[in-house]
Amino acid sequence: MRQILPRSLFFMSLFAAIIFSILLALLGLPAVNTWSVLWEDFVAGLPFGVWLFVLMVALSAGISWWTESLSRSKVQDIEEIFQALLRNEDQTVIEAAQMKTLPPQLSVSILKLQKLLESQRKSLARIANERAETQDQIIQERLVMERQRLARELHDSVSQQLFAASMLLSSMTEGKQVSAGLLQTEKMVQQAQLEMRALLLHLRPAALHDKSLRQGLFELVSELKEKVYFTIDHKLEEVSLQKGAEDHLFRIAQETLSNTLRHSKATEVHILFIERDNFAILRIQDNGIGFESEQSKSTSYGLKHIEERAIEIGATSKIVSVPSEGTIVEVKVPIERKIPDDTNSVS
Repeated sequence: MRQILPRSLFFMSLFAAIIFSILLALLGLPAVNTWSVLWEDFVAGLPFGVWLFVLMVALSAGISWWTESLSRSKVQDIEEIFQALLRNEDQTVIEAAQMKTLPPQLSVSILKLQKLLESQRKSLARIANERAETQDQIIQERLVMERQRLARELHDSVSQQLFAASMLLSSMTEGKQVSAGLLQTEKMVQQAQLEMRALLLHLRPAALHDKSLRQGLFELVSELKEKVYFTIDHKLEEVSLQKGAEDHLFRIAQETLSNTLRHSKATEVHILFIERDNFAILRIQDNGIGFESEQSKSTSYGLKHIEERAIEIGATSKIVSVPSEGTIVEVKVPIERKIPDDTNSVS
């Protein structure tokens, strides 16, 4: 409303100049005998000059009000468009708002601004996702480093002490007269050694570090053969798999062997990794004490992890255990073959 009065004064001045120019052209220079028509001639009881002044004021006020309303309407449309841009609404909403009264050049500028804001939002979202992924990767790397550190410290301290205690107890039990308590202590130390080796095996990182799954399994088996008391038989073939599938299968093998060391009390373990009928098959079998299947579902955290890891790579897992006879863990992964491009061949 503050703009109406200045605009009215502007238009009044403009109309006054126009009317004065017309009178000057019609009546000549201002003189009493020629310009007296403005106050001597009456129209509807008022002098002609008064009607000219009223008409000038009315036109000035009307045009001022109309231009103010028009400018307010355009400002409101522009405000709606910018509010829609701030709310990140669909482009059709913005186009519907701008098609009312906005000039084409302003519409084009607003569309360019919208595209710029959309690209910036996408860039910010991508940067946020990359930052989150980077932080997760850093956390995972720190976890792996911490697990490696714990494994080294346990191997250099507790594991060596258990080994020394086991050797000492073995030398003490070689005599003819050995107390039952000493034999029991030797078994406890041996079991503690197995628990420690299982823990060290579980703490090892799952990544193969540019090795194939066969190479990783072979090194794992070779290391276990030097440290455990039971027999490990293995048959490992070179099978082409995706990197993610190899890492998951290697971790499944680690967890299965860790459970075997910790709970099975086995004397023989057979490890099989082969390819049959477009499937990569990993099977680990022991002759240990086994367990009840219903009990394993409610108590074994490691077996649940094996099933979850198999599902993540689209594999099927089967865990069969018979009390006093042993356990079989088998995972079958479908092998993805590249289909040759026959689009250019002629049948």
